[in-house]
Amino acid sequence: MIVIVDERELVKKGYHSLFDREGVATAGFRSSEFGEWVESAAEADLKSVRAFLIGDCNGDVMSPRKLRDRTGAPVIALSEQHSLENTLKLFDAGVDDVVHKPVHIREILARITAIRRRAQEEQNFTQIGPMRIFLDGRDPEIDGEPMPLPRRERRILEYLASNSGRRVTKTQVFNAIYGIFDDEVEENVVESHISKLRKKLREKLGFDPIDSKRFLGYRLVV
Repeated sequence: MIVIVDERELVKKGYHSLFDREGVATAGFRSSEFGEWVESAAEADLKSVRAFLIGDCNGDVMSPRKLRDRTGAPVIALSEQHSLENTLKLFDAGVDDVVHKPVHIREILARITAIRRRAQEEQNFTQIGPMRIFLDGRDPEIDGEPMPLPRRERRILEYLASNSGRRVTKTQVFNAIYGIFDDEVEENVVESHISKLRKKLREKLGFDPIDSKRFLGYRLVV
């Protein structure tokens, strides 16, 4: 999930629509609401955040440095001012990157992936036997051959891979894929997506790489 902070409702809705086309969930806040949410949000909710995009905000928006106390997700400023002075000011405030609008959604996603990769100092894929799971939106590969997946199933597989070795709950998977404030989708849809994904993986791999336990959640068997 990507969190967008902007005072303009139209802007938040526009980004929500564009990211949704890429299979990425979003949540939008005004600056005052955002500060309250970050301070009170559960740890599981913050872990589901892939990045924060900071747009047109009032001065009371929580600073990027304060965000570091609760999350290591990248903070990217969306700037409509193309001046060096403003760019340097944003970096000085503690953002990880400054993107000048207009910008394509895929470029934002690529920048997020690059920042997270550098911060975590890890490869941008997880290898499980003959399966290579990429964390940048590409379809996984089986023995070097791409395995096309619907975007929701691919995002679930990416999320499980990014938490390799750890078990994640159905709620955590739902929050990461659909967003924590999506009331239009039932949480049980996760079970349907994972069931379809497991069937496809078993057919290709000859084994089920997703270990599930009732009430405890899912993890990839590495």
